[in-house]
Amino acid sequence: MAGVRRLSTFILLLTLVASLHAQDLASAEKRTTVRKLANGLTVIVMERPEAPVFSFATVVNAGSAQEVPGITGLAHMFEHMAFKGTTKVGTKNYEAEKAALAKVESTYADYDRERRKTVGHDDAKVAEFEKAWKSAMDDAQKYVVPNEFSKVIDRAGAVGVNAFTASDETAYFYSFPSNRVELWAYLDSERFLHPVFREFYKERDVVTEERRMRTESSPVGRLVEQFLETAFSAHPYRQPVVGWPSDLKTFSATDAAAFYKKYYVPSNMVIAIVGDVKSSEVMPIVDKYFGRLPEGAQPEPNRTVEPPQISERFVTLRETSQPFYLEGYHRPAVTDRDDAVYTVLSDLLSDGRTSRLYRSLVRDKKIAVNAQGFNGFPGNKYPNLFAFFAVPTPGHTAAEMGEAIRTETDRLKSEDVSADELQAVKTRAKAQLIRQLDSNSGLALQLAEYQTLFGDWRQLFREVEEIDRVTPADVRRVANSLFVPTNRTVGTIESTKTAAASKGDSQ
Repeated sequence: MAGVRRLSTFILLLTLVASLHAQDLASAEKRTTVRKLANGLTVIVMERPEAPVFSFATVVNAGSAQEVPGITGLAHMFEHMAFKGTTKVGTKNYEAEKAALAKVESTYADYDRERRKTVGHDDAKVAEFEKAWKSAMDDAQKYVVPNEFSKVIDRAGAVGVNAFTASDETAYFYSFPSNRVELWAYLDSERFLHPVFREFYKERDVVTEERRMRTESSPVGRLVEQFLETAFSAHPYRQPVVGWPSDLKTFSATDAAAFYKKYYVPSNMVIAIVGDVKSSEVMPIVDKYFGRLPEGAQPEPNRTVEPPQISERFVTLRETSQPFYLEGYHRPAVTDRDDAVYTVLSDLLSDGRTSRLYRSLVRDKKIAVNAQGFNGFPGNKYPNLFAFFAVPTPGHTAAEMGEAIRTETDRLKSEDVSADELQAVKTRAKAQLIRQLDSNSGLALQLAEYQTLFGDWRQLFREVEEIDRVTPADVRRVANSLFVPTNRTVGTIESTKTAAASKGDSQ
């Protein structure tokens, strides 16, 4: 009887989720307006009048994958600069500040050129130029009103003010009361229309410290950086988003301005607004302010394509920390026709306590405290990695993690997934979509990202339909093409502490 009741509940959930999915797509289309401004900027407005607030997300189609050697980390730096204010916000006297900032750049160029000389390097000249540069920075600092941009929006009732830079994108977002639409449009258009690179080198030091904490002081952070550099031999996905240390010490505000001019053009940006707003009222406001952004040339697509991997690759770090295992396989970009199959594979292996990796490595064998996979690493706009990580329990090694993971991937290559297990994956995917629709801020970001990646925000909903069409044969076919030794990169942390303890015990 209990089994019949569970089956009935499961069928009811499937029916409910499928119904909600269809209603949500149809409803979203009725409440959503998409417009491309004359300058090329794409704007999405979704009306959701449940509460008197709205959220926005601005996605710029540029991240660390658009960087080249010498300026790695610059996309992330500009994200920081976007909170430094404008020609009107954040300054006591912009004309005087402008002249002072120009002197900062000229003195920095002299200092940087001299210190990087390989022939005729003169330490005395380096010290002289550095002193002049730092003096110029002190002079420019006199005109700065610190954090004024953030304070203005905070006083107006903004919540969730933040931004992030990733391999494929840079995003800016926060939420406001509904009566602040025009204030938002003015302030956010101004920071892209009239950005000021004030406190650039001070902020560069902040980012350098961020890198030190997250990467250089973290064994796993160091492993991930070395792993990506090994897995990708040519594509910019091999570069850390935060940048290489030498670039963080070298690139300038002039470099940042060039990056901004190239990539922060309207045709390379999407803005999504979700909440208690009316499209008929919002669009003219957006056009009034964001329509001021100069058109600019559409950036060229990336040229470098990662060549096929033809041999297994390994990275080993020997640390005094806990052992760690990381494994990745090259897969196509998110726009590939089999993307839904990769999503199903990831869910089968990694989603929660019912996933195969958790049941095998954590629950049954008890050789790992955690074992998961993730799809689309480090980005998904270009061909990327399907990856796994595992943390061994005491007494077990990273090598054991790899063997256990391969047992599970081999099963997917040789055995069809059961209908019940596949259906559970599809049900979770639909439930996940419904959860994504709960938050204005989360939905705004999803809409802007999907419009950027696919050219159509509706792909957010269509993805569920594509997952629903995946068959056991599809899973087996893709698993056999994906989980191939020559397509694999393995990264491990071997604990020197464990090795030393074992040596001591043997003596």
